[in-house]
Amino acid sequence: MKKVLLVDPDDPDPKVLSSLGGVIRKGGVIAFPTDTFYGLAVNPFDPDALARLFEIKGRDCSKPILLLIASSEMLYPLVERVLPLAEKAMTQFWPGPLTLVFKGARQLPDLLMAGTGKIGIRFPDARLSIRLIKAVGLPLTATSANRSGENPSICAEDVEEMLSPDIDHILDGGLTCLPMPSTVLDVSTSRPKVLREGKISTKVLEEGLGVRL
Repeated sequence: MKKVLLVDPDDPDPKVLSSLGGVIRKGGVIAFPTDTFYGLAVNPFDPDALARLFEIKGRDCSKPILLLIASSEMLYPLVERVLPLAEKAMTQFWPGPLTLVFKGARQLPDLLMAGTGKIGIRFPDARLSIRLIKAVGLPLTATSANRSGENPSICAEDVEEMLSPDIDHILDGGLTCLPMPSTVLDVSTSRPKVLREGKISTKVLEEGLGVRL
């Protein structure tokens, strides 16, 4: 299989996604486009794959790793609980560029949560991402496909230039749709908090959720 695999982001070849799913399940690292930036996908339940991901990025082990899911139903085994406001946020803003931070389920690897006990999860508004997740059959990591401290990648060429020797494959779906980071909202307690303002503004969140953030 080639290093860089070109696909139609709206109608990706199922055979390509199935092959990449096998690579990920065996501990591989794949770069793929989301609706914000290109991300790095590994099996989040494989400690060796997670360690490899941190090494490739040069990422501080104190920083948690975001997960992408392909349906709201995939969320519940990953988290300890879903409070009513979190449910409302999911209804209002998923799929889309909103990362919700929950208390993580006990079975999640500690490295994934970086010792915080919390996990950031997003349901992306990107057909290619969703189909890749479904092909793997697991939630996927989606930390940005770049070295820590460098600019995130918005195209396969960026990823290839920066990371090609260290990752297994690059899924080329063209330019990403929203070259802005997701907004991060902590919903692990009854008092939600915006941890990072991104594509969705705090004002829009407040209006949608009916709360002051």
